[in-house]
Amino acid sequence: MSTVKSVLAQKSGALIHVRSGDMVIEALRKMRDNRVRSVLVIDDDLLVGIVTQGDCAIKVLLPGLDAKQTPVGQVMTGNPVTITQDVPLDACMAMMATRGFRHLPVLNVGKVVGVISVGDVVKNIIRDLEHNVDDLMGYIMKDGPGG
Repeated sequence: MSTVKSVLAQKSGALIHVRSGDMVIEALRKMRDNRVRSVLVIDDDLLVGIVTQGDCAIKVLLPGLDAKQTPVGQVMTGNPVTITQDVPLDACMAMMATRGFRHLPVLNVGKVVGVISVGDVVKNIIRDLEHNVDDLMGYIMKDGPGG
């Protein structure tokens, strides 16, 4: 089974983030420009939260707040659950499913090194399953008994 580290190696190295004092509009622009659904909130090299499109819609749009005047710190999820690079993808999938997360920040020695999304996990699990099927088909067709 693949680990978080193998997934991060396949992603671009850009860490998309905002500060807690930035306005929500800036977080939304970064999400749009980078085609992601969340951004990390990092103050002074310390992960303090994560903000998602859902947070912006539910906590800003629905109550009628102005995204140009609402700080990210007011709508972010503070102290998010994090993982390390050595976590297997099946454990990530279980955590995401159980806790209802779609994004998990990844730390290495306390420093943010990336984010893993449910889409990243699903793509890699499918890739691993395809390799297993290919290996089994090769065994059956060529190496197996009577082959």
